[in-house]
Amino acid sequence: MISRSRREDVRIFLEEKAREIRIEILRMLTAAGSGHTGGSLSAADIVTALYFYKMRHRPDEPEWRERDRFILSKGHAAPLLYAVLSLSGYFDREMLKTLRKIDSPLQGHPSSRMLKGVEISTGSLGQGLSIANGIALGLRMDGLSSRVYCLLGDGEIQEGQVWEAAMTAGHYRLDNLCAIIDNNGLQIDGFCCDVMKIEPITDKWRAFGWNVIDIDGHDMGQILDALDEAEGVKGLPTMIVARTVKGKGVSIFEGKAKYHGIAPTGEELEIALKELSRNGR
Repeated sequence: MISRSRREDVRIFLEEKAREIRIEILRMLTAAGSGHTGGSLSAADIVTALYFYKMRHRPDEPEWRERDRFILSKGHAAPLLYAVLSLSGYFDREMLKTLRKIDSPLQGHPSSRMLKGVEISTGSLGQGLSIANGIALGLRMDGLSSRVYCLLGDGEIQEGQVWEAAMTAGHYRLDNLCAIIDNNGLQIDGFCCDVMKIEPITDKWRAFGWNVIDIDGHDMGQILDALDEAEGVKGLPTMIVARTVKGKGVSIFEGKAKYHGIAPTGEELEIALKELSRNGR
């Protein structure tokens, strides 16, 4: 058990790391001139907590057998994954400048064949949770205590395959699986509730046999508590519904579907960096 004072130090460290990750996301997107801004920023706090607090992994040994696994089902948020992997030590930060360049390992969607640290290639929405189920079952069969974490988008759960996977995880009682929904309420075509209603999210996942935790996805304390709780649950998979803001961290991007799939301009980057710099003081 981490002491209260120590946990506060951890929270402050993670919040600063998330700010740094947001800066790297915006820099690489602007340099590339394309990519997904909103959903990369909205999930930054969650993925930061996974890699720098909860997950067991070894950047110098990416294929360590006993590592925890992370599946980025919403593969368009690749800039977030690349920033976290780089700052974790998987590769030099300079390589972030090559995002979406020809022959770069940092493609628009993550490729496990091109970059160590990427567990599985993703991008076709709706498939990640099925993959996570398979990995979780395999780990159980091998007698390993490793856990699997899978990040989904809220628009993504409109895909039917997600609910087949939800039913499967509940049926097999995959308590080594924790899925997280980046519930920012927006997708490329607008508000999720207008495109295809997804609420009540928590009731649906409970009905499929999951332990469900509903949190503020930008409150680092709540994120840590939820991840700790999920690890202690036995006999059920856990779904963390993280209520987030699209484009979180920069006022000109927040809550705007426009920035789902476009990169910042040079001028917007300057504004963003000033805001993030102030927020880091």
